[in-house]
Amino acid sequence: MDKRVILRSIPNMNELLEDEKIHKFQEQLGSEQLKKVIRNVLEQVRSEIIEEKTESVPDEKYLKERIRKQLDKLTEPDMKKVINATGTILHTNLGRAPISQEHIRQLLYMVSGYSNLEYDLEEGHRGERYSHFDELLCRLTGAEAAMAVNNNAAAVLLMLSALGREKEAIVSRGELVEIGGKFRIPDVMEQSGTVLKEVGTTNKTHLEDYEKAISEETGMILKVHTSNYKIVGFTESVEMDQLTALGKKYGIPVLADLGSGVLLPMEAYGLPHEPTVQEMIQAGADLVSFSGDKLLGGPQAGIIVGKKKYMDILKKASIDESVTN
Repeated sequence: MDKRVILRSIPNMNELLEDEKIHKFQEQLGSEQLKKVIRNVLEQVRSEIIEEKTESVPDEKYLKERIRKQLDKLTEPDMKKVINATGTILHTNLGRAPISQEHIRQLLYMVSGYSNLEYDLEEGHRGERYSHFDELLCRLTGAEAAMAVNNNAAAVLLMLSALGREKEAIVSRGELVEIGGKFRIPDVMEQSGTVLKEVGTTNKTHLEDYEKAISEETGMILKVHTSNYKIVGFTESVEMDQLTALGKKYGIPVLADLGSGVLLPMEAYGLPHEPTVQEMIQAGADLVSFSGDKLLGGPQAGIIVGKKKYMDILKKASIDESVTN
């Protein structure tokens, strides 16, 4: 059939708008947006005819159904509830840790109205959003202070940029990890303005490797927990208490990125030992970052705990950054 005949047979905008199942979207989307969706579908159909992807007159029922599918896609939530059959309980692509029904009820109650997010009800003036959880986190971990940001990658970025911008951060080569979403420690360091100083080898890093790397340009020592892989066999790494002793000797802050952030002894559940946040704090770490949406079971968050003098620097840096951006 002649393409011109096929093209002339396509229903026009007004005809399609008369369809009740299409017209009902006007209240939700508005007239202009509704027409835009119809126009886009009509253009797609015309292109398919011109490019000879179809040689028949478009069925009116099919055309209307195609438009309705586009409208449904535009108006329905893109995120869907799914079944996790992967075998990975804390799956990055599937929302990580499900939030408990009890917490959902509390959240629904809070977000359905106003709250004292940044208001001190006892003092009657503006407060800090960190005040709602920092005391609990300090009590739980033994840290002096705490704060939270969007995710753990953001937490690491904030620690690096606030304490190590234009300075060197010493990291073991065996700890230059890549986590979900292709976040790589070297890339995060580059973005923060920190200079990466690699020490040791992939399988072995000694305390003397860290000490030899210290110079006037050193801003920090960073220990990264390799939570998503293991190097086994002929290996050696430096424990946190040894690094913090070295940090005190040279007056350099020692930071830890614990990733998933274990807060309970895994042995109690028949699992291999994982370093806990409490262990890092007890070993003298100045700052420790971890996720709130994995083993802690909360919403997406990057939590930082540690010494108050460094936390104050981070809080000021986060405020300055939000103002300038």
